[in-house]
Amino acid sequence: MKKTIDEKFLWGGSSAAFQIEGGWDADGREPSVLDTKIDIPKNITDFKVASDHYHHWKEDIKWMSEAGFKSYRFSISWSRVWSFKNNAPNKPGIKFYNDVIDELIKYKIEPIITMYHFDLPDHLQQQGGWLSRATIDEFERYAKLLVETFGKKVKYWLTINEQNMMSLVPEALYGKKAIMKETYQSNHHMFLAQAKAIKIVHQLSDSLVGPAPNINSIYPNSNKPEDYLAAINFANIRNWYYLDVPVFGRYNEIVLDLLAKNNSMFDIKEGDMDILSDPLSKPDFIAFNYYTTATVKAWDLSEDDSSNSSVKSDQQSLFGIKNWFQRIDNSNLPKTQFQWEIDPLGFKTTMLELTTKYHLPLLLTENGIAALEQLDENNEINDQYRIDFYTAHLKQMFEAMEMGVDLIGFNPWSAIDLVSSHQGMLKRYGFIFVNRTDDNLKDMKRYPKKSFYWYKEVIKTNGKNIK
Repeated sequence: MKKTIDEKFLWGGSSAAFQIEGGWDADGREPSVLDTKIDIPKNITDFKVASDHYHHWKEDIKWMSEAGFKSYRFSISWSRVWSFKNNAPNKPGIKFYNDVIDELIKYKIEPIITMYHFDLPDHLQQQGGWLSRATIDEFERYAKLLVETFGKKVKYWLTINEQNMMSLVPEALYGKKAIMKETYQSNHHMFLAQAKAIKIVHQLSDSLVGPAPNINSIYPNSNKPEDYLAAINFANIRNWYYLDVPVFGRYNEIVLDLLAKNNSMFDIKEGDMDILSDPLSKPDFIAFNYYTTATVKAWDLSEDDSSNSSVKSDQQSLFGIKNWFQRIDNSNLPKTQFQWEIDPLGFKTTMLELTTKYHLPLLLTENGIAALEQLDENNEINDQYRIDFYTAHLKQMFEAMEMGVDLIGFNPWSAIDLVSSHQGMLKRYGFIFVNRTDDNLKDMKRYPKKSFYWYKEVIKTNGKNIK
């Protein structure tokens, strides 16, 4: 059935607590794994100040209102709202998020809250992190705190951001290569924690909740049967494994076979599958992050010292699993300044695949283009490339909805400039420029970019200005 964009469509933007907030130790906040991370590249900033949203949140939300945002997807810092030192909620942290939520609602901006966006409290990491089943219980307690505290004001919850990226490219966040069995054991614990969190949302509120993986279509490099099989294998371990569990309550058979053949099958305790298959733990929608597609071919590398081979540590790492697939560049697609492939048609393809596999509403929670940017002599940023990028993607989005995709919102990355996980303040995604660099905080003043005014018109016309 053809879907249309109406006045309820959630136009907005996205961020993550550790990349935007700063105030890393303010008002009782305790360290997360991102605060204690030591392998930060030379000349790249850490997350301790970030965009200083902690002290600019009213101003930032006013800018969102000026742009006409109808929603804002952001995450809550677990370390800010819960004190492990005191084994109790951290009241100043809870007040901060209550104030942010109230300010959003004042401007009629729907808060869309991610419970967990990469920033595990360091206290839990020191106790074993996600490899410990105790973290499941802690996450359940944390989710209960969030829903009891904010549930009456928050309609949309996301559980875990990009669980698949934490599993496939853990060195991007934790500075170490994947050890497959430990990685997928941790992954299993995340699934259990997510199921418990979804159930809590359903039991304690009338809110809607869903997972938030990074999903993209996978292309075979040729019409060789071996390459097509490689694409199927990669699509399952990259995409469908992370949605089959929450939606269907069962594990993807192809990935379990892959793990077994790589001596990496994780342990499942009695009762675990009951938790995962509980009807109250089924999501109401699927949130997804889309930046680009991926291309693979059959494995043909000569080195055999590791099952994982990674060229760079981010979402677009060119890695493979021996005898299963090898990720490669796609020469048919243009690239961003940071060498990510640009594929608007793949955006539509990804949404069609999600729809035909899972038949749930979709919510776009990240999409965007990064660039090196500096203010000109008029304190302006002419980011026409960002306008062109979004125009091409929105055209495909509209076509996907005409084909029956039930998309409820578009929240691109990012609302304002923030600190990139990999390239600090060099890598800018926002509609609003934050005046700082990696080595100079300057005045932190906010400046709307050309794309800000363009996006304002998109929202105002519900996309009718897209040509």
